[in-house]
This record gives sequence, structure tokens and C-alpha cells, in this order.
Amino acid sequence: MKFAFFDDYELGVIIDDGIVDLSDVLMGIPYRTPKELIQRVIVDFEDLRSMITDALEYLPAIALADVTLKVPLPRPGQLVCLAGNYIEPDSPSRGDFNAFLKSPTSVISTKETVQLPKADVTVFHFEPELAIVIGKTAKHLTEENALDCVFGYTQFIDVSARGLPGGFFLGKSWHTFAPMGPGLVTADEVEDPNALGVQLWINDRLQHDFSTNSMARFVPELLAEVTNVITLEPGDIVSTGTHHEALTAVGDGDTVRLGIEGFGPELIVDVHDPLKRTTWRG
Repeated sequence: MKFAFFDDYELGVIIDDGIVDLSDVLMGIPYRTPKELIQRVIVDFEDLRSMITDALEYLPAIALADVTLKVPLPRPGQLVCLAGNYIEPDSPSRGDFNAFLKSPTSVISTKETVQLPKADVTVFHFEPELAIVIGKTAKHLTEENALDCVFGYTQFIDVSARGLPGGFFLGKSWHTFAPMGPGLVTADEVEDPNALGVQLWINDRLQHDFSTNSMARFVPELLAEVTNVITLEPGDIVSTGTHHEALTAVGDGDTVRLGIEGFGPELIVDVHDPLKRTTWRG
């Protein structure tokens, strides 16, 4: 299934070019916020699956063109990102494992705008990534059992401001620096998370085109590494890094699109820079 929030944070399932509203189906679930609702669905999915599947047979779909898609995981508890994690011409070896926390308040939806800060930045990069959505409490996972704790996957752009002091957190946690979604694809629809094509366009120009098969550490290994240090909870996100070879400057007026193979609607954001900087574009 491909879950997504839409309009006033109604939860639905994306089917082809439409979305089926699950509001009536899930009305018995107590929740106060969209974050609590999707967490409940994640935790109780095995009990809810048949009810949702049956509802998809008779409920009408609303055209995606007629709704506003939202972020599938509003305010994730933890947003863990990997630095690098791809074998590249300039990084032909695995290197050290390197992860960092990014502020969950930086998450935005598709069709929203990334606001570039006025800080003294060298260049802004938009990194296309496959993000893992955790389904069970996970601590000290092994490569053998790591995928058992995965609920699903989503599309993610790790926006980065280069040249700032303060390390990854300051460079990557500005407001709007974590576009995500729009679909949350359940793990059963992804046969192999390390066999997915990832493409990113800037103003309709294909900039990135790589496979998750190029990861230095595949999903089971990187989850084992992360959970050796921290405990992950349902609804937490681990983004798996990017292939840096095609990174290029992004600035005011650009439109960025991310598409991962089989994930449905693309993740699309516009870019606004109040300073209209162009010096890094050469």
C-alpha cells in the first residue's frame, strides 16, 4: 500500500492516479494529531491490513489532481540521516560509517517551498535519498533481523547548506530543509530496497540517476549500525544517504523533483532565496 495524508490531513491510500479516503474506515482509532494517527496505523498495521484492503475494493478514489498531498510522517520522532553511504568515483571504498540527526521540524510536503536562509553559505545542495520508516522498536538489530523492523519507505530530499560552522546539524536542519513523501510505501511492496532507481530533476533537467544498489552499506547493515547506538521507535525515519557524483548548486526559482522507482507521485518542491544568490552557479 501507498499511504498518504491529503487536504486537512485525511489519511488515504494512493491507487494509480487517485487516493482512497480511509477516514471512515479508521474512525475507531483514537488520536489527537496526524502524527498519532499514522503511528497507530504503523504499530497496528497487521490487525488493520485486511480491513483496509477490503475497503479499497468498494470505496471510491479521489483524483490526485483534486487533492493537496501532505507529508506522510508529520514531525517524525527521530530523523536520522547518513552522510555519504554510496560507492562513487571519488569515494571508491566504503569509508567510515557516519550518521547525524536532522531536526524533524524541518520536514515539509510535496508542492511546498524550500526557503534558503540568509546565512553565509557556500552552496546549497539537494540530496535525493531513499528513507526508511521504522515499524517496531529497534535496538541492537542484526543484519539478519533488521528488515523485520521496517514498516516502509518514502522519498526524501536532504537539503544541505555548505560552508557553515557547526557541522551537519547546523548545515542541514534549517526550516523546510527536509522535503518528504508524498507516499509512504509499505515494505511488502518493495522487493529489495537496494535495487531501486533514484532520479532527481532540476527544472526538468535530469541531474541524478543512480541505483540504491550502489550503497556502501545496504539497508540491513546500516540499520544494524544505527541501532547499535540509538533505539528507533515506530514512525522514526532513517534516510540512507545519496550518491554525491551529480550534486550541483540549487538556488532561487528552481524546481526540484525526486522520483524513486515504484513509489508513485514524485516529490516536488520549489526553491526561494530572499537574497537571490547566484555566485556559486559559475
